[in-house]
Order: sequence, then structure tokens, then C-alpha cells
Amino acid sequence: MHTGMKISDLTYKTNATLLFGEDSGEVLSLCCDSRKVREGDVFIALKGTAVDGKQFVEDARAKGAAAAIYTDRAGLAIMADRFYDHPSGKLRLVGITGTNGKTTTVTLLYHLFRRLGYECGLLSTIANYVGTTRLETTNTTADPLTINQLLAQMVERGCQFCFMEVSSIGVDQHRVDALEFAVGIFSNLTHDHLDYHGTFAEYLRCKKAFFDSLPSSAVAITNIDDRNGSVMVQNTKARVVTYSCHSIADHSCKVMEQTMEGSLLEIDGVEFWSTLIGEHNAYNLLAIYSTAVEMGAERQEVIVAMSALKEAPGRLETIHGKDGKTIVIDYAHTPDALENVLKTLRKVCHDGQIVCVFGCGGDRDRTKRPEMAQIAEKYADSIIVTSDNSRTESTQAIIEEICTGFSPAAASKVLRIADKKKAIRAAMMFSKPGATILLAGKGHENYQIIGTEKLHFDEREIVEEVLKSC
Repeated sequence: MHTGMKISDLTYKTNATLLFGEDSGEVLSLCCDSRKVREGDVFIALKGTAVDGKQFVEDARAKGAAAAIYTDRAGLAIMADRFYDHPSGKLRLVGITGTNGKTTTVTLLYHLFRRLGYECGLLSTIANYVGTTRLETTNTTADPLTINQLLAQMVERGCQFCFMEVSSIGVDQHRVDALEFAVGIFSNLTHDHLDYHGTFAEYLRCKKAFFDSLPSSAVAITNIDDRNGSVMVQNTKARVVTYSCHSIADHSCKVMEQTMEGSLLEIDGVEFWSTLIGEHNAYNLLAIYSTAVEMGAERQEVIVAMSALKEAPGRLETIHGKDGKTIVIDYAHTPDALENVLKTLRKVCHDGQIVCVFGCGGDRDRTKRPEMAQIAEKYADSIIVTSDNSRTESTQAIIEEICTGFSPAAASKVLRIADKKKAIRAAMMFSKPGATILLAGKGHENYQIIGTEKLHFDEREIVEEVLKSC
């Protein structure tokens, strides 16, 4: 952080207004949550529509805040960057955006570059890492104060790289403003977060805005097999690099062979074995390979390191049960993610029974509910529709809406079990020997949100409990 920074330096050329305190006052620490204000903090009250930060200013003053500044989210991003002395420019920051694959890709990049001998940081949905120190996370893309504080810790720790998930909501809410990215990666774009963005066009615009903001010194790495891959980079100032599994590109990959144990892949003409399976993981691996090579790593060294990488938690995570059954836990919560996983399982499981257990989140995009049903019907032999973070919606109503997507012919293979624990037990107990049971939607999450309560719910614990009892 900048020692001796004055409030006037912090707010220079921003739209910030000083509500109390002195322009010449020294900034010791920043806080944008009045509940966490400590003696001497500069409280940043954020402009809002539903809730405005001005209403918490007196609370912050009472707790000992030295000053209060009123600004918007873009102003907060600039001030956070200044206070922590532009940490993103002191390491190489890599951001990935897209609908699916963000968490897997950044996690794999973190482990890859550590294998290549670098000190690294990670900002992801699952966890944040400063070097090897794990810190819990709550948002895919954190607020600007948290991001810059973590980046500053990484710089202090000697990290040379940081790999970061960049969500469309994070871009729209200016959480990544003022960050200096060395690389931007685009994975794919399908319907998601339409409850927030309203339209797919707006969702795309927010994703594209990330690439529009990249400097000319950066590299924009894009999946040109996705129909929006070229759109993302059409206005970027960054150097464009393409990757593909089906077209001519700067970097390409072929899936040569797949089993439940892994995949034989060919990247840029070099074959190697990976424990990751599925074409979606081929894209993820190709993205990290492209990133590493474009950042100067030696190709063969990258391939060797990649062969030792493991799947991110909650991504095609397997537990071996009794009677040759395999339980697969995956975060697939969008139609295309569910299709990717089920298609992969269908390829590697051959004629074995596939049981799909899934639900859809409440207070989220409703259009994907019948789509998820159609995909499950196409690829799974048996289906159990259940609850998944119903939030303030009725679980039963969500299930009914999902089931509108099934054809009449699917009736014989669909069960509705609202209690997810009972649904998992039923899938494990009544499936055929050798079956593969997909638990889709939760992945790394160990909770359920019912109403406004966040309740402990860990699918791994439930699976182990069922295995012990049968």
C-alpha cells in the first residue's frame, strides 16, 4: 500500500465526494462495509439503487472512521488500485472469462506454473491462493478492495503470476476496472446469468468489454470454435491468439482416445496422456497450453507438466462404489455443461447405465430448466430430478418447470424426489451394477440455499454415508 497517501491523492480525477474528514488526511486503510469499520479507516460509501452507502456514513463515523468518501463502483476500483500501489502491474495477471471452464482453467494454470517453477497466486470460485496459502472465497470475482489487497499480498510474497476468474457480473460491476491484465482468455459463451443481465446480448457485451479493455501489451487468447470467439476480440488492442479443437488456429488439439481413466491428446502435433476426460477438458488443457507458450514457456516442458495435472475439485470428481458403480460429482449447472459431462460419460462408459441426478437453482435463469431436462433425457438412461439451491422459490415448482422439458416417452425413466439426500440414496441403491451416477450441479459446493438459509450439504459425505450403510 501507499504509505503517507493523502485522501486527495486517493480521490484524484475520480467522481468521489468527501463526506467528512480532511483532504490532507492520511489514508491508513480502506473499508466499504460499515459493519467492519475500525478506528482510523476511510469508509467508502458506494452509490446504489436499492441500497445507498450514504445511509451508513454516520454508523461508520460512530465506529471511528477518519473520513467517508462517496463514490460509485468504478471509483472504488481506481482507489483500491491506488491505495495498494497498482499491484496488478507488478506481476503478470491472467484473466479468464466465459460461461464454462473458468474455474478448471485457472486452477490448472495455477498448478501448471507452479510445476514450471514459478510462485503464483489464484483468484477463483473455489478458493484464493497467495502462494501456497489458501484463503476462502465467496464470489467468482471479488470486490476491488479484496482483489487488490490479495494481489498486493501476492507481490509481497514474490508471486510472478496470478490466475483469475473474471465473471460477466464482475465486469459489469467494475470489479476489475484499473487492473492491468497481461493475458485475457475466452472459453465459451452460452446462456447463463440471464436473471442478472436480462438478455444474452447484454451478457455477451459484458464478456466482450473485458477484451475491449485489454492494453496493447496484453495477449487475448480465444476459442474460435465458439461462435462468439472471434466477436470477443474484434475490438481488442491486445495481440490475438486463437485455439481450436476443430479448426485451423494458432494452437490446436485432437482427442485421440478416451477412457474413464483419462485421455490421449495431441496438442500442436505432440501426443500426451492426461487424467482429465471429455472434449471440454481438451479445450481447457489447450487454453492453458496456449497461455503458457504465449507467455514464453518451453513447449515440451509445458506438455510434460500438463500430463501430471489433476481435475479441479467438483469437476468430474469420481468416487468408486460397490458393484462396480461409479459416482461422479460435477458442477454442471448450465445446459451445455450438463451436455458436455453426459456426452463424455456416454463415450467412456460404453453400454453401462448412466443415472443423472440434477436440479436447477431458484431465483435464477428459468429458461434453462426445460433445456436441462431435454439434455438429460437424450444422454441418460435414468433421471432423478431434485432440489438445488431453491432459494426463495418453491422446490416443487422448480421441479415441475424442469419436467416440462421431458417428452412423454421419458416418463418411464424420470423420478421426482425433492429431498436431495434421498435422491442420491435412491440413485445409488437402485441403479444397476456397473452404473455411472452423475450428481450434477453442486460440484465443489458444500451447502444448499433454502429460502434465505445457507445449510451444510456435502454430496461426498452423503455418498460415503450411503456406501457405509449398504
